[in-house]
Amino acid sequence: MPTFTREEIKHLGDLARIALTDDEADRLKGELNVIAESIAKVQEVAGDDVPPTANPIPLEAYLRPDEAEEPLTQEEALSGAPATESGMFVAPRILGEE
Repeated sequence: MPTFTREEIKHLGDLARIALTDDEADRLKGELNVIAESIAKVQEVAGDDVPPTANPIPLEAYLRPDEAEEPLTQEEALSGAPATESGMFVAPRILGEE
């Protein structure tokens, strides 16, 4: 089971050009060790008979045929808007005057 030492954490901080205090190194040591333990548990479960996968559901399930459709007319697009003006949506001003 891989465990990180404070010295290794400090060395990684130096490589990343991050100055770490002893308290930060101790906190990161604990966090990184938890992550390393979690990875080790997953590696125990994953056997040679289990193929690696990024997504348990085939991507084809998310795709549909790319078929051209008739676009909405301007009136249809604006039909559900709470306020319109001159064929455009009206929304509250969010930027200050400049």
